[in-house]
Amino acid sequence: MRGAPELPALPIQTQTEVPMNLVESFADVSRFVRVRRDLHAHPELGFEEHRTSGIVAGLLREWGLEVHTGVAGTGVVGVLKCGDGPRTIGLRADLDALPLQEENHFPHRSTHDGRMHACGHDGHTTMLLAAAWHLAQSRDFSGTVNFIFQPAEEMGKAGALKMIQDGLFERFPCQAVFALHNFALGAKGQPGDFALNQGALMASSNTWRVTMVGRGTHASLPHTGIDPVGAVIDLGQQLQALVPRVIDSNERALLAVTQLQGSDAPNVIPDQAWVGGTVRTFSESATDAIETGLRRLADGIAAAHGCTADIFFRRASPPVVNHAAEARFAASVMREVVGDAAVDDAFPAVMGAEDFAHMLRVRPGCYAFIGNGDGAHRLPDHGPGPCIIHNTSFDFNDAIIPVGASYFVRLAQRWLAQP
Repeated sequence: MRGAPELPALPIQTQTEVPMNLVESFADVSRFVRVRRDLHAHPELGFEEHRTSGIVAGLLREWGLEVHTGVAGTGVVGVLKCGDGPRTIGLRADLDALPLQEENHFPHRSTHDGRMHACGHDGHTTMLLAAAWHLAQSRDFSGTVNFIFQPAEEMGKAGALKMIQDGLFERFPCQAVFALHNFALGAKGQPGDFALNQGALMASSNTWRVTMVGRGTHASLPHTGIDPVGAVIDLGQQLQALVPRVIDSNERALLAVTQLQGSDAPNVIPDQAWVGGTVRTFSESATDAIETGLRRLADGIAAAHGCTADIFFRRASPPVVNHAAEARFAASVMREVVGDAAVDDAFPAVMGAEDFAHMLRVRPGCYAFIGNGDGAHRLPDHGPGPCIIHNTSFDFNDAIIPVGASYFVRLAQRWLAQP
């Protein structure tokens, strides 16, 4: 397979613990395991995925797809048309890595200090590539499949929104869009299981920071200044009780205070101090209520301390809200692949966030999880930490590549076959 450099011979574990009805061409996925591990070894941050997007584009061209590069900078869209069917579908994977130092020491560990595929985007990209390869060979459908390889999902960079603003759905019409993310599904979840629901699956991601502005002085002369540190401490404590005051007890929401910065010197009262954190909700109305309450508290506490408050509140991504009809359709396809017992279609929403939410705001579709397992799949010399996303000991489970790829293939075939 051209497009990805060869890695040394590596052990490949491709066993799953659930009965599978996989696409036959995925009986041997060693070629895609090599692609995935090559991507893992060469992680790139958001909007810097030049090597990754080059490999993706090269493979898609090799397989005969119409390839468009430079979408939102480093995004790639592969278009596969077959027959004269009018229906269209979008299948999306994310390309970028995280600014983390990998603690794994197996052969395909990151070759770049401070960068790591700790969220499994290397695996998501590979599953979608495998689906593109199969459909390009079989061409057993009538319609158009748009394979969307998105940059910059992580770190609030909103690559999905940037692709939309770059004309994604005008240039590549999609009647619906679908995506998968690996996830630790808990004690009952097995590698290759699926989980989704028909509504909010993931929370919105919002970042806030309040800077209190006072007047600096020597710590031994507090009466000559206005202390902003006391104000941010007071605000941080008050914010702990904000959510239950403004959000209905039947609705889930979270405000976390995670940062506080005062003086760099122990004997200085600074001119400014700040406190910050994150807000997660499942509705815009809840975000509105929390932001309003935060601003009210910040202004009131600033005034009580003789300070002024500079308030920053950034809405990085809305909640991931699945469309009910598309979620039911996706669940039916999942059952074809892994059976009823391995599909949880009432999975409780999680507080994590995903910028695929932007795509679901402008097109119907469904986001779902695929079980990555508990880490037993990892090769020797993995790191000491747990195999959960955003951990420096994480590694994607290669055994689920054929499962996710089979889902994408069957999803496209069935969606395009509808009248």
